[in-house]
Amino acid sequence: MALSKVWMSLFLIVITLAGSICEEESESKEFVVTLDHSNFTDFVAKHKFVVVEFYAPWCGHCKKLAPEYEKAAAILSKDDPPVVLAKVDANEEKNKPLASEYEIQGFPTVKILRYGGSVVQDYKGPREADGIVTYLKKQSGPASNEIKSHEDATSVIDDNKILVVGIFPEFSGEQFENFTTLAERLRSDYEFGHTLDAKLLPRGDASVAGPIVRLFKPFDELFVDFKDFDVDALVKSVEETSIPTVTIFNKDPKNHPFVVKFFNSPNSKAMLFLNFSSEHHDAFRSKYHVVSEQFKGKGLSFLMGDIEASQGAFQYFGIKDDQVPLIIIQTNDGKKYLKPNVEPDQIAAWVKDFTDGNVQPYKKSEPIPEANDEPVKVVVADNFQDIVFNSGKNVLLEFYAPWCGHCKKLAPILDEVAVSFESDPDVIIAKIDATANDIPNETFDVKESCCGCRTRIKKGGAVIMVEHHHYICGMSFREKKKG
Repeated sequence: MALSKVWMSLFLIVITLAGSICEEESESKEFVVTLDHSNFTDFVAKHKFVVVEFYAPWCGHCKKLAPEYEKAAAILSKDDPPVVLAKVDANEEKNKPLASEYEIQGFPTVKILRYGGSVVQDYKGPREADGIVTYLKKQSGPASNEIKSHEDATSVIDDNKILVVGIFPEFSGEQFENFTTLAERLRSDYEFGHTLDAKLLPRGDASVAGPIVRLFKPFDELFVDFKDFDVDALVKSVEETSIPTVTIFNKDPKNHPFVVKFFNSPNSKAMLFLNFSSEHHDAFRSKYHVVSEQFKGKGLSFLMGDIEASQGAFQYFGIKDDQVPLIIIQTNDGKKYLKPNVEPDQIAAWVKDFTDGNVQPYKKSEPIPEANDEPVKVVVADNFQDIVFNSGKNVLLEFYAPWCGHCKKLAPILDEVAVSFESDPDVIIAKIDATANDIPNETFDVKESCCGCRTRIKKGGAVIMVEHHHYICGMSFREKKKG
């Protein structure tokens, strides 16, 4: 009997240990597939749907995403069929051609690759596990869902979102195929449905048999119908009508997706900033809406921003609270046009003056330093031409952000370089705060990376870009001629 108890105890210990080992193995298993230059193409080619994160090991945002991404991969691996999540170390030298091919400009960047990589889309979903799972289940399913009942319509038509519905007499033919193509192309930005019965839909002519495309939206006229089934025409119609006549920028999260669409629009951007709590708010809103209708379809999009939510924009544009109410227009070449302390009745005339070419660009600049006798010279927008282009000297110019840790590490190195060239009359070592000064975009392609800083040299009549990549070792350089 005693021996039997011993064996039972041993059996329980073995079972417990075995369960513990299995649990540890399960926990240690990585569900995110690691890809690199050697296996990326073959792996993607075998899958209809793959999600790929391009990351850098030193990137803090990547480190924060990693456990959420892994958790989502574990959950999605149990789907039928499973949804595959993968990652590529884009910081690895051998993987950089991949990063270049997929136009990776910051970390982490997540891409959705469909049909063996023939279709590539940006991931535009959440960054936490449950949100990733929900978003990718929608993205990996059908691009458009059939609406068969009023309940189906109620479940997909949200008063705060855009829905695109195709109405057809039958789910076949060229128009239906084109609608399916539209849904596949724009599925990362919109939700799609299709139906045989317009009576199931809450708005619009219920008697139409189609084919017709109806876009539901939570602003302006609430729905729009399209009859041109050319795919490119449909894409253009959906993109244009899914932006409010006047986008509202405040702290209400329901408006944020439309703000993103506003800034992603290829149009020039007119932005009116004011205090939404002001007694004049209604007058501004009414006049501004009339102006936006007047210039609709003429390459100009309109936004109205509450001063309380717009401090980031104020910092970016270099504008002050005492200039409010103000309207600023930014064109696609980066030029800005400003009308401070504007009155409601002045908006229409000023916008017309802008479109007629009668408004001078506004330039954001820090004050020109009274003394500029340090080894590293300070450049601002107002003395940029004099120091960088008109001095006749070779200029090493750093574009930096004052909050950037990498820039702070570079500062003593730049000082040392400047000291070593102090006796050379043909060389200037300089720096410009790229967050506080406008940069001539037609000459310098300054983009904010993880650290927000770039360095360029003007040498004679040419501009040479010296981009410093911030690794643990400090920095490396590459040169590229710019005209």
